[in-house]
Amino acid sequence: MAQSKENNKLRVMALGGLNEIGKNMYLLEYGSDIIVIDCGIGFPDEEMLGIDLVIPDVQYLVDNAEKVRGIFLTHGHEDHIGAVPYVLQSLNVPIYGTRLTIGILKNKLEEHHLPHKPILNTVYAGSSVKAGVFSVEFIRVNHSIADSCALAIKTPVGTVIETGDFKLDITPIDGEMMDITRLGQLGKEGVLLLMSDSTNAERPGWTPSERIVGESFDDIFMKNADKRIVIATFSSNVHRVQQVIDKSVRYNRKVAITGRSMLNIVTAAVELGYMKVPRGSLIDISEIRRYPPEQLTLITTGSQGEPMSALYRMAFSEHDKVELGPSDLVVLSASAIPGNEKMIDKIVNELCKKGAAVFRDTAVDVHVSGHACQEELKLMMALTKPKFFMPVHGEYRHMQANRDNAIEVGIPEENIFISDIGRVLELDGESCRDIGTVPSGRVLVDGYGVGDVGSIVLRDRKHLAQDGLIVVVATVDISERAVISGPDIVSRGFVYMREAEEMMDQVRVIARDALQESLDAGITDWTQLKANVKDDMQKFLFQRTKRNPMILPVVMNV
Repeated sequence: MAQSKENNKLRVMALGGLNEIGKNMYLLEYGSDIIVIDCGIGFPDEEMLGIDLVIPDVQYLVDNAEKVRGIFLTHGHEDHIGAVPYVLQSLNVPIYGTRLTIGILKNKLEEHHLPHKPILNTVYAGSSVKAGVFSVEFIRVNHSIADSCALAIKTPVGTVIETGDFKLDITPIDGEMMDITRLGQLGKEGVLLLMSDSTNAERPGWTPSERIVGESFDDIFMKNADKRIVIATFSSNVHRVQQVIDKSVRYNRKVAITGRSMLNIVTAAVELGYMKVPRGSLIDISEIRRYPPEQLTLITTGSQGEPMSALYRMAFSEHDKVELGPSDLVVLSASAIPGNEKMIDKIVNELCKKGAAVFRDTAVDVHVSGHACQEELKLMMALTKPKFFMPVHGEYRHMQANRDNAIEVGIPEENIFISDIGRVLELDGESCRDIGTVPSGRVLVDGYGVGDVGSIVLRDRKHLAQDGLIVVVATVDISERAVISGPDIVSRGFVYMREAEEMMDQVRVIARDALQESLDAGITDWTQLKANVKDDMQKFLFQRTKRNPMILPVVMNV
């Protein structure tokens, strides 16, 4: 996007987090300054075969690296900080976040080999950071991870508030309620643009307090004194884990933690003082055999049914320390992220086969959301009184529902902008309009490969997964125009060759004939030779099987 001659306009854009759950990343640009809000990952859908993570395309930031003044993190969830290690490979910019957020990020960065030492800055709720023409204030909010903040950004044309993920919890576990006083002050001073969490915008009412889960845990521990209790939850939900530890101590149980991300985050939270673990209550997972089952609580990852998570390995008898059975109660203390329902059901079925009892949030109050429902979203709008409103953090239906909430509060419909990744909103203090796009998209991470798997590779993987592969190997003598050896046929994922010998013999003849006819016709171009073999085989196989396997001809010259 060409730089406008006018430098007195604020540009707001998203590189992720709109029309999707996760991958949150928002940019504010004014003149020669850019700040970034959050830098998260998304998770692959069922079409992305073999992909581990999805991160935002940051080419626009790389192209404008000299303008980027910093990345400001609202909280420590993966969908807000997970892409930082990948972005820092190509950008060396300061990172700002609260203590727990930076603590979690430090552990994450140690696993990556960065070309430079990351510049990590710890800030506190209530403090402000100057970044070029911007001043960024961190404002405490409640969420399902401690130390979460909204951001109030003072710009030359007005104040922009980005809520981050939030809810209003009147009785939070850590005793710190969302700073509605400060949000109200900003509203009185004047807010140009509110960018608000939309995840629960379709849900009426208010989000329940985290303390409700504690009451349910109390009931579960009291009524299941004869069982080992296994609780699966999000590793980042420090308050939830704290409540599990508190209840375990109350009912004289030892606590063991399993799952890499759970261990990392609990270690960081304890070191930084966000969790209090009484001495002697925490034991290593390898020590659980020393205690009777009814004296143990296990806290684990895997509430979303993730393959290779600790709970998945327990369910399928692949965990080297834990074997589940009838003396176990498994509590899934998390709601299903859209798309994960089948994986969770798969684990629940396996747990039931082992005789373990399973409690889910659909039957017992063992989970509350960390996101605001309709009344809290309206409260945020009423407090901040924004001139313009941009729903963020959600799929289209969530953002549309949040637009409806804004209309109910009295924000004019023409002042509400449902944007998309890459689209640019331009504000001058009085007006707001859509002015075009910047480079954007998604980058796929597969193992150590970042961005080397694109749409063509994914299409091939899908083709292989659906129809299988046939490799044809032959040797020809171009000068003699003769097939010297082969063709040999290898099938993978198409048909079992021993049970389809007759058809494979016919395939071999067709491939040989196609090669010989091409050579007789004077065709010596390798690409054309292979294409002729592939076309003839494809026609025959489709007629016989109504399938289109991937055909890979390998033709060599003596």
